[in-house]
Amino acid sequence: MSKLEIIKEAAAELANGGLVAFPTETVYGLGADACNATAISKLYALKGRPADHPSIVHLADLEELPQWVDVDYIPNITYKLARHFWPGPMTLILPKRPEVLDQVTGGQNSVGIRIPAHPLTRQLIRTFGHGIVGPSANKFGHISPTCAEDVRNEFPNELKYILDGGPCSVGVESTIIDLAHSKVVILRPGMLNAELISNFLQFHVNFGTGVKAPGTLKKHYAPHTRSQIFTRENLPAIFDVISSAVILGFSREFELPSQNFKWITMPEEAESYARSLYSALRYADTMNVARILIEKVPESIEWEAVRDRLSRATATL
Repeated sequence: MSKLEIIKEAAAELANGGLVAFPTETVYGLGADACNATAISKLYALKGRPADHPSIVHLADLEELPQWVDVDYIPNITYKLARHFWPGPMTLILPKRPEVLDQVTGGQNSVGIRIPAHPLTRQLIRTFGHGIVGPSANKFGHISPTCAEDVRNEFPNELKYILDGGPCSVGVESTIIDLAHSKVVILRPGMLNAELISNFLQFHVNFGTGVKAPGTLKKHYAPHTRSQIFTRENLPAIFDVISSAVILGFSREFELPSQNFKWITMPEEAESYARSLYSALRYADTMNVARILIEKVPESIEWEAVRDRLSRATATL
């Protein structure tokens, strides 16, 4: 079957109220018709996602924005940001049109919109005909998938269509920028970092809270195995109290205590690290060890999104 035929069948599945997994440059999404409350409820049930947790609507082209957003109440910088960063790993929170479903917005008066860069998914949306909600294709709170095989492992029997677009080129979720309220704020950091956004807009953009947004819970993107961040100085003390671990660290310069400890060497450049992070965590989570240990990453702006994901992956409730 050709790729075009698969896309047509996947679009028909969405039109019939079904679910389809699709690739983006950030992570793989689990898609449903953004105008079908029953389909969205099915998606949330499969993920175990709270009903009041908003989802992002994925569009194929900027011209579709007025179908979802009250364009009379969006700030002027909306189109400036959209034309520069879309398609790409940026989500904008904007005032919604009245007909946008509460299941999409979590009951809020705003809606998250993104145009992903992956051509396969943009073709799926065009073929389907309108927006698709697409939270990450994993159980709620678990590690996001960055390849089709991750989705199959997460949902081995539940999905008829998992569109394989290869490994994700960014590897962590989109930057979420709130434009629907009094101040422009970043709700979730991504690889489009705060400094880059601020320099583009020519004013400082801070981080903000108070608006429900995907992926902003204290614990999220988390392995099932207990995980913690370490520094080289405190690693020997950790070794003294655990029997086994997978260690995600930079260059290794010492012996491990035993064969029960495995080292995964992580990239030292932020973009490559982000691209590798979730696959490394998923692999570590299969190793049946007492702990996943993750070396503290640099404090520089380039590592902003990675630090955020690691803090949530290792958080305790």
